[in-house]
Amino acid sequence: MNRISKPLLQLAEAVAAFMMAAMFATFILQVVIRYTARIVWIPDTFPWLEPSNFGWTLEFCLALWLWLVFWGNAFVVRDQDHVSFDILYFAVPDRVRRGFIIVTGLAIGIGLLLSIDPTWDRFKILRLKKTATLSDLFGDWIRMRDVYAIYILFLIAVPARYFWRVWQAFRSSMSEPQHTSEGRLDE
Repeated sequence: MNRISKPLLQLAEAVAAFMMAAMFATFILQVVIRYTARIVWIPDTFPWLEPSNFGWTLEFCLALWLWLVFWGNAFVVRDQDHVSFDILYFAVPDRVRRGFIIVTGLAIGIGLLLSIDPTWDRFKILRLKKTATLSDLFGDWIRMRDVYAIYILFLIAVPARYFWRVWQAFRSSMSEPQHTSEGRLDE
């Protein structure tokens, strides 16, 4: 399983890194345009640097941030990376911990899966709404549904991760997470 999961994790991390780099580049572009906007000769010499052409940058950064948060939490961030209050969890025997994992995993997974239908109903409305400025960059086809589509992927991927963890808890006893040589935790 590790032969499959490791390349997929690396791909997910690469996608997240690409989104972060695109967001950073867009931010730098915003700064350059903002500080050159009052210099009259710049838009006259370089018409493509006209500040009114760059209204899309804010909305693009916000959309990338939204995608980065949900993509990262669905595919990159591991359970050990989350802040947790686990005093009670570590104070009980392994058998009770397995019960905690099973109950919370099922509750979170089922809750998120049940929210897909109402979310999809809202997406029917969002398919009609255009973005405010991203059409300047991508054309008229992009809709608000496309901006928020990552949330549906999140609602599918996170329950799958929790159900996998529940399955592992049923199959074998849960062991303590171990630190690797890189300082990361392994299960």
